Amino acid sequence: QVQLVESGGGLVQPGGSLRLSCAASGFTLDYYGIGWFRQAPGKEREGVSCISRDNGSTLYADSVKGRFTISRDNAKNTVYLQMNYLEPEDTAVYYCNAHNAWLGDKWGQGTQVTVSS
Repeated sequence: QVQLVESGGGLVQPGGSLRLSCAASGFTLDYYGIGWFRQAPGKEREGVSCISRDNGSTLYADSVKGRFTISRDNAKNTVYLQMNYLEPEDTAVYYCNAHNAWLGDKWGQGTQVTVSS
């Protein structure tokens, strides 16, 4: 079965950390650029970070720059999002997306991140 599965979300206090994982099954992430997106209640989905397929180049939204780090382990067919110094504004459902211009897009089901004291 072809799918992306996010994990690692949860409840954390402001200033805390979480590491999200995005694991692929049924296909290889080698051919895909990977992006993390999030959607807070009442807001549109927004891009958080992405990592390229080939040279591992990364991009970050200004709101998370310096706090979040995206990485990929092709051997484990998994992409990670390390989130440090979390803020209440980071509360959202986080989704990973695998994109290839020829093969198309795949989305995970999302994982909830809640930052609250």
